[in-house]
Amino acid sequence: MHETDVVVIGAGAAGVAAARRLAAAQVPTVVLEARSRVGGRAWTLRGAGLPLDLGCGWLHSADENEWAVVATEVGFTLDRTPPPWGVRRKTIAFPSPELEDFREASERFFGRLHGAEASEPDRPASDFLEPGNRWNALLNSVSTFISGVELDQVSTHDLNNYHDSGANWRVAEGYGALVEAYAAPLDVRLDCPATLIDHSGKRLRIATPKGDIHARAAIVAVPTSMLARELPRFSPALPDKVAAAAKLPLGLDDKFFLHVERAEDLPVETRLFGALDRATGSYQLRPFGRPVIECYFGGALARELEAGGDDAFAVHAIDQVTAHLGGDIRKRLKPLFGSAWGRDPYALGAYSFARPGDAGARSVLAETVKERLFFAGEACSVNDYSTAHGAYRSGEAAAEALLGAFERLGA
Repeated sequence: MHETDVVVIGAGAAGVAAARRLAAAQVPTVVLEARSRVGGRAWTLRGAGLPLDLGCGWLHSADENEWAVVATEVGFTLDRTPPPWGVRRKTIAFPSPELEDFREASERFFGRLHGAEASEPDRPASDFLEPGNRWNALLNSVSTFISGVELDQVSTHDLNNYHDSGANWRVAEGYGALVEAYAAPLDVRLDCPATLIDHSGKRLRIATPKGDIHARAAIVAVPTSMLARELPRFSPALPDKVAAAAKLPLGLDDKFFLHVERAEDLPVETRLFGALDRATGSYQLRPFGRPVIECYFGGALARELEAGGDDAFAVHAIDQVTAHLGGDIRKRLKPLFGSAWGRDPYALGAYSFARPGDAGARSVLAETVKERLFFAGEACSVNDYSTAHGAYRSGEAAAEALLGAFERLGA
């Protein structure tokens, strides 16, 4: 294709942030994206005339989140309405005494988990459940919303490394739309996956279906699910990177949206659990006051629904919502669309988690190779993994490291 200074592989939040930093330093950069769109696991679609996020939707640690600053810069609208999971009166169809009992069990569980010392051997988070507690199934469902998998698969050390300021905001126009807007000035090549990174010569050779690009350096910002499958492939091979990626698999979370006719009688910004005693979806009624229900599924339940075909999410969601809101609601619900991140060939999941004993793989994944291969993505972040701002920070860090290497080696 041509020669450039830097190739950024992946136009998700990390790749876009890295490329913007390089553009600010006036470093010639090409961004390669396998999909036909920018954003990666940030993806906004319009349904019923509304922007709906099929990927990340909440700006976690929003008061510290770089994307909140970007939103202001590009003229997007920040919504600071607290999420329903943080407001007790915003959970419905959950009798008050039982809801209080669940909240107390949850606080005890997370208190025990967060009390684990980093110097102790790592353990599955499920070790901190109270044996026989009636709320363990619901706590496992909450784990699937947080990590994409159940508690027995998650590293306690990794969970305790995560930083959360407690502030959660949204972007009215869509988080995916925000990432796309930030990428607008960049040289992005869509439908152009990198298949090989040959770093055996003086310059890198990045092979794509549209031809080769030669560059001084590359920032690799693709999910761990791709790196673990050696997509792209490195020559010479980088077995330590592949092994680190394999230790940080992607959990699974999927969304499905239902349109609600005559939605005025439904409470705004309210949460509903589909079930309390087994794996369940979580339903947010009328986010932003809109006539929709955002349905959220994680872990084994999400995989089961993905395997069930195109209608499985809609059937399951409508059945659970109707069971709580009454039969009249069924004929007022219209399926819009949803995600299936486990079937997305360039994701194969939602966001990374570390298995017990593998939390240290994040630092290994982020390490630079020979001052010309740099790595970014939410999985590279020790404290902000699984988030778009963690991806942003890793992208900027990779770009800064690259600029430092260029300065040392001579521009």
